[in-house]
Amino acid sequence: MNIRENIETIRQDFPILEREMSGHPVDYLDSCATTLKPHAVIDEVVRYYTYLGSNAHRGDYEMSAQVDYAFEGARKTMMEFIHASRKEEIVFTSGTTEGLNMVALMAIDQLLEKGDAIMTAETEHASSILPWQYYGCKKGIATCYMHLTDEGRITLDNFKKSLDENPNTKVVMVAQVSNVLGYQVPVEEMGAICKERGILFVVDGAQAVAHTPVDVQKMNCDFYCFSGHKMCGPTGIGVLYGRFELLDKLTPVYFGGESNARYYKDCDTLILRRTPLKYESGTQPIEAALGMAAAARYLKKIGLENIHEYELFLKRHFLERAEKELKDKVKLYNATSESGIITFNVYDNGQLIFPQDMASFLSSKGIAVRSGQHCAKLMGDIIDAPGTVRASLYLYNSLEDVDRLVDALKEATVEKCLDIFF
Repeated sequence: MNIRENIETIRQDFPILEREMSGHPVDYLDSCATTLKPHAVIDEVVRYYTYLGSNAHRGDYEMSAQVDYAFEGARKTMMEFIHASRKEEIVFTSGTTEGLNMVALMAIDQLLEKGDAIMTAETEHASSILPWQYYGCKKGIATCYMHLTDEGRITLDNFKKSLDENPNTKVVMVAQVSNVLGYQVPVEEMGAICKERGILFVVDGAQAVAHTPVDVQKMNCDFYCFSGHKMCGPTGIGVLYGRFELLDKLTPVYFGGESNARYYKDCDTLILRRTPLKYESGTQPIEAALGMAAAARYLKKIGLENIHEYELFLKRHFLERAEKELKDKVKLYNATSESGIITFNVYDNGQLIFPQDMASFLSSKGIAVRSGQHCAKLMGDIIDAPGTVRASLYLYNSLEDVDRLVDALKEATVEKCLDIFF
């Protein structure tokens, strides 16, 4: 689908764009934090609550069988969406954070030994660092950080150099797309290197899966995690993809109803259900899984390549106007990144406008952006900034949305940003 030619039709799919914020039509530029939801997703969630209704994998009646069919159908949809080799490689989670924590806990407990090392990057989200760091420390497993370019990119040369300097590395943990700077990581090449060296390759796909085609098999990743709410789906649902051989080998970190086939009083009597059900203890957010699958179908209909191209089109428009009209006012940290993420700070006659104050001023204009450290607290040392403002563009944004942002930035001063509080 040509998004430029159909942008008004696409915007009509998202009912929340009809609302106002601070007395202005909402200009939503915070899709990295969470995406808006189209009617197709909302309708699927409502269908579960108004027609299907029952639990999954528990009932012996028609309604429950219909839920089972829909729930497992959602698993198959997500398998196809990321090009996994079989649906048993799709584990439903509450989101990227839970998935990454599960992988870290299982790997550290069952696959790694004292003296091993985990490699990540200072540009990563907290969910890609803290679980490995915290639980690794308890077992004598170090967390090391790969070399980056001056602008914060991961390159193959630096990756190879970092591995050579840290020969005990047994796990590499990276985001396919940085949530702050928006740089794409050469995951296919990194995955091939990890496979050759026998290193576990774990990828955070939260900022990639809704913006560019994903093929976990070409990526050679062992695990890939993402959230439904980052891809126009509901909150509280996500996917942990794992190579079947690994998922089948590992023992879950959660236990409870429906993940076990049999157990008795003794500690060695537990028999788990087959993969992936052994990882899904308790009642799952069924309506969210169905909604996430509906979101995947919606995005596939538009085309992930088309979405990526359109985001870059909008970003180029911002950069062209910024070069002409904001050159001495806005500092951009990622003008060359291949995504719709725009990370910047605003200055008033050389004085930094505090990012949160800037975001509040934009909110008074009906513009929604993110400010602060973006859950990447090591990033400040890389870009030499205490925080930033982040605008993230997506398929439902228009050129007018971008123009409103530029016009508001032109108007911003320290006094105007503070006046909104008084």
